[in-house]
Amino acid sequence: MVNPMLTQPVSDYVREIEFEEIVRDYGLRVFRYLYSIVGQRELAEDLYQEVLLSAYLGFSSLQDKAKAKSWLCKIAMNKCRDYWRKEMSAKTFWEEKVYIYCKYSFHQPPVPEERLLRKYTKEVLVKAVRELPERYREPLFLFYFGGQSLAEISDFTKLPLSTVKTRMKRAKDQLRSKVDQLI
Repeated sequence: MVNPMLTQPVSDYVREIEFEEIVRDYGLRVFRYLYSIVGQRELAEDLYQEVLLSAYLGFSSLQDKAKAKSWLCKIAMNKCRDYWRKEMSAKTFWEEKVYIYCKYSFHQPPVPEERLLRKYTKEVLVKAVRELPERYREPLFLFYFGGQSLAEISDFTKLPLSTVKTRMKRAKDQLRSKVDQLI
């Protein structure tokens, strides 16, 4: 039987030992740092595993071993940011799906006063949307009045999905000030 240490280059073996020492010295501190940021033990454990994996894969790029703690904390913060981005996109996706579901749910027909109020509100909204720059107007019309999803708008306009989302957010921010009177 061949000893795996004999087949592995010496520099790789030394690197692994150095990495293990860094994890032993700073691992608990990095975990506590993650836990202080996210506030959930299970989530902190998951993020800690991702930090260790990223650190192991990028360990050869670490120039100064004295800065290992700050390097690990930087990786930890980046993993938290990645997690938050994913959570926000999932939340936005869910909110949009709820809007589409509510839009097509069945209700009793509104009384004439409600129809008139809805018509007026829709006219004010359409007017406010028409005052927006074209790049913000198009996604709003397609989403709210055309019933298209963000992915369909992205395909239709030949823009990346992230650009469509950004334009939708900026359009909503601009509209908010224009339609405060309706609320």
